[in-house]
Amino acid sequence: MSRGGGGCCPSMDLMRSEAMQLVQVIIPAESAHLAVSYLGDLGLLQFKDLNADKSPFQRTYASQIKRCGEMARKLRFFREQMSKAAIATSTQFSGTSLEIDDLEVKLGELEVELTEVNANNDKLQRTYNELVEYNIVLQKAGEFFYSAQRSATEQQREMSADQSGDSSLERNGDRSIKNKLKLGSLSGLVPKEKAMAFERILFRATRGNMFLRQEPVDETVTDPLSGEKVIKNAFVIFYSGERAKSKIVKICDAFGANRYPFPEDLGKQLQTIQEVSGKISELKATIEIGLAHRDSILKNISSEFEQWNTLVKKEKAIYHTLNMLSLDVTKKCLVAEGWSPVFATSQIQDALQRATVDSKSQVGSIFQVLNTQESPPTFFQTNKFTSAFQEIVDAYGIAKYQEANPGVFTIVTFPFLFAIMFGDWGHGICLLLATLYLIIREKKLASQKLDDIMDMMFGGRYVILMMSLFSIYTGLIYNEFFSVPFELFGKSAYACRDPSCGDATTEGLIKVRPAYSFGVDPVWHGSRSELPFLNSLKMKLSILIGVAQMNLGIMMSYFNAKFFRNAINVWYQFIPQLIFLNSLFGYLSLLIIIKWCTGSKADLYHVMIYMFLSPTDDLGENELFPGQKLVQLVLLLLALVSVPWMLIPKPFFLKKQHEQRHQGQQYTMLQATDESVTELEEHQDDPHHHEEFEFSEVFVHQLIHTIEFVLGAVSNTASYLRLWALSLAHSELSTVFYEKVLVLSWGYNNIFILIIGAVIFLFATIGVLLVMETLSAFLHALRLHWVEFQNKFYEGDGYKFVPFAFASIIEEED
Repeated sequence: MSRGGGGCCPSMDLMRSEAMQLVQVIIPAESAHLAVSYLGDLGLLQFKDLNADKSPFQRTYASQIKRCGEMARKLRFFREQMSKAAIATSTQFSGTSLEIDDLEVKLGELEVELTEVNANNDKLQRTYNELVEYNIVLQKAGEFFYSAQRSATEQQREMSADQSGDSSLERNGDRSIKNKLKLGSLSGLVPKEKAMAFERILFRATRGNMFLRQEPVDETVTDPLSGEKVIKNAFVIFYSGERAKSKIVKICDAFGANRYPFPEDLGKQLQTIQEVSGKISELKATIEIGLAHRDSILKNISSEFEQWNTLVKKEKAIYHTLNMLSLDVTKKCLVAEGWSPVFATSQIQDALQRATVDSKSQVGSIFQVLNTQESPPTFFQTNKFTSAFQEIVDAYGIAKYQEANPGVFTIVTFPFLFAIMFGDWGHGICLLLATLYLIIREKKLASQKLDDIMDMMFGGRYVILMMSLFSIYTGLIYNEFFSVPFELFGKSAYACRDPSCGDATTEGLIKVRPAYSFGVDPVWHGSRSELPFLNSLKMKLSILIGVAQMNLGIMMSYFNAKFFRNAINVWYQFIPQLIFLNSLFGYLSLLIIIKWCTGSKADLYHVMIYMFLSPTDDLGENELFPGQKLVQLVLLLLALVSVPWMLIPKPFFLKKQHEQRHQGQQYTMLQATDESVTELEEHQDDPHHHEEFEFSEVFVHQLIHTIEFVLGAVSNTASYLRLWALSLAHSELSTVFYEKVLVLSWGYNNIFILIIGAVIFLFATIGVLLVMETLSAFLHALRLHWVEFQNKFYEGDGYKFVPFAFASIIEEED
């Protein structure tokens, strides 16, 4: 039951959701728009759709939404035009503000004006590009004709001495032949990439009865049709006959070859070149004036664009919300229902009161809290530090209302588990520096549009910060700086017995000083005993942390059961689970700690295996404390008892509880008031209320749950060994890059080889250890939280509180 209550401020408690309430608001029609606007600024009310049975076109404010959509289209058009003109929008709002109706008129006028300017500019630009191409054709074709004429003149001079007597006859003969042949010419430009195919098709189509001359243009040419920069060839085609001309024209059109007329007379050529050059100059000046006019329009738009865009988005969101409200019978009031935090009651009432006053309405809005059996949404108050950790949990599932939130523990446990796998304080410092860059510049980066990967890193900057700090901490414990140990906390406690024990095992070392004060003794690095020692340390540390976190998960299930007053889960789920887990793996963790403290050489594998196979046998040298055999027998008995404890009692108690509930309902009818009768009628309408209790289904479900927990306790503990495996892999990779690349290149005493080795080491460290290994450790830590930790208590079947808020709407659309 969700009920209203007092409270004026958020609890800021991440452990459980803020107290929520279902509210009903009755708003007069004349102040509805303003009231929803003020609630959008407040952002603390999630409206329910009371018109879910209606399509978007059947709702009251469909026409207003269509108007806002049209204004949004015009604003997108303006944004595209400003982007093409490289004009940035102003982020500062001007003091002037427009009503939505005035803005609609202004946007329409600006669109018409800008469309006309663009159309004129496009037309002028196309004409300009055509004239530029024509000018190129005149120059190139003129060169063709000039070279041909010069060649003919030279040939004529050579032949003039031998044929001087027949000159008049030949002139008359040439003139008659030319008239019979009727040679024509076409000139223009063709894309260079199509030039060879163009020539072949022309030759085949005319059967070789044409002459083609091509020459590449030195600079790229803007095509008049497409407006793109294209490399072209200038061409001149000589042909004979109209039939050949029609074929050539069709081929030119097919290949996108632009044709231009070329006068054969030299005087006309010069005149045409002058005319074209003059038109080009005039058009260039006209286009510049047109572009300047367009830029002035766009600059005026840019100064107001963000303000207009925000206004249109808000207006559209308001009408979308108003469409979720139901209209009363008199059509004078709108009825809204929604969820809000209890602490926001006074703020919502103040917003409604201000809307009534500002709209000059004679009737105020009515705000009331409703009683409901519906599960409320979940609302956690987060900040920029905790929000990323909460997102990690929400990606698994949204917490059920008032369910314990794993995000509280994730703030510490997630980066710590990551650091166990990534432990190297050199690599941790690299991550820290990268994260500090994001944090220092967060205000600037938050206002920029980032790519997907950068946006993901920026959103999780505080997660990475915690990961880097914990990595430095665990790296100091492992005593690894890019795999190199340092004596940061004093000198090593061990020394060689003689100079010949440089690569000796632990038997070749003697303890000469007190134990190393913090972390792994540097002498363990570089000796043949290093790998077994670090193996043992990291493996046992993984088991301890895994068992501790699983116990925490079971404890959280207890707190959930106590909070929801579910005594059955407390007695028949939490207690046997806790006993089973700690009878086996809790006991193993205790043995690990005792062995570390006493320095015993007992074989823990042998102890755990024979605890099941031969529980009554003597432990011998594997005994770690007096009475260990009796303790193991008791723990084994408790583990065996806890399995039927989880399986059998709970279904019977659920059946008894179901019978008592129905029996109690029958007796309430004898003393029913109007309210209780109404409630019972609601229960009778509920198809699930009188659903019969299927004992077999409940028992099978509990059987599955019991088997899942028993097997999961083993598999989950084994799964935590990934902490050991990835930590060891990270350390060994770092050692390989250091010894086989950097140290090896240093040994050549060659500066060139040293530089190459340093570059390879740098890129291998960044690419493999700082990128791939970071991602790998992150994903494994994520899996340990989602599967091994959260499945002990977290259902994650709730839904998120998504209030109507202008801030989030504008941010999402941007």
